[in-house]
Amino acid sequence: MNYPVIGVTTMRSKNQYGTLISSLAAAYVEALSQAGVCPLLIPNQMPLEAVDELLEGLDGVLFTGGGDLGADFFQEKDHSLIRGVERDRDQLELRLLERVVEKGKPFMGICRGQQLINVGLGGTLYADITEQVPEAEKHDYFPDWKRDYLAHTVMVEGHSQLASILGSNSSRVNILHHQAIDRLAPDLAATAHAPDGIIEAVELPDYPFGLAVQWHPEWLTAHAAMRGLFAAFAEATRQIRK
Repeated sequence: MNYPVIGVTTMRSKNQYGTLISSLAAAYVEALSQAGVCPLLIPNQMPLEAVDELLEGLDGVLFTGGGDLGADFFQEKDHSLIRGVERDRDQLELRLLERVVEKGKPFMGICRGQQLINVGLGGTLYADITEQVPEAEKHDYFPDWKRDYLAHTVMVEGHSQLASILGSNSSRVNILHHQAIDRLAPDLAATAHAPDGIIEAVELPDYPFGLAVQWHPEWLTAHAAMRGLFAAFAEATRQIRK
C-alpha cells in the first residue's frame, strides 16, 4: 500500500524527569494510522524557513488540540484566562496553514486546530466562553470528565461535507474547550453548532479537503461516524498523492 504522509502538529511538555519534549496524545496517531495513513509529527522548534520544504513531503496536515493561541493573534489585549500559550507553536502553525492553503493540500483541524484555522484565515476567538458568552452552555468538560464523554449534541448543516461524512444532521460529541470562534473567517463556512449557537465545525468551500471540528474525534473512534472523519481526510490525501 502507498501510504499518504500527514503532518501532525505537536506541543511542548515535560516528561517525568522534567526534560522538555515534543509531545502528542497517542489517540491522534492511532486514529490516523487506523485510517491508513502515515502520521509524521512536526516539532514546534523547526525553522519557519523550512516549512515549504517540509510540505513537499506531506500529503496533508492535521492541526491538533492543545493550549490557547496568543491573544495578540486575534484581539488587541491579553486576557487573564488565556493559558498554555506556545509562541513558537502559534507562529509555526500559522505559517503551515498559510502554505498548505496556497498549495491546495488537504488539512483538518481539531479543537485548538479549528481555532487556529479560523484565526489564520482572518477570524477571531472568544478568549473565554464562560466570561464572554454568559448565556452559553458548559463547554469545558475537562479535566475531570473522561475524554470520550459525550457532553452534547451538535447540529450539522445538511448541505455540508461534514454531514455527508457523518451521515447525519446531528451527532453527540465530546467538548473540551473554553475558547471558541467569535467572528468567523470570511472564507470559512460554519457547518455545525452547539445548542447554544457556538460554532462546532467549519469548512473551506470549494477546496479539496479543508475541515475542522471543535470536538475531539480522536477519542471517539469507537463510533463509526468519527472514524469516518479520519477516513475522509485520508482519502483526500490519497487523491492528492495520485
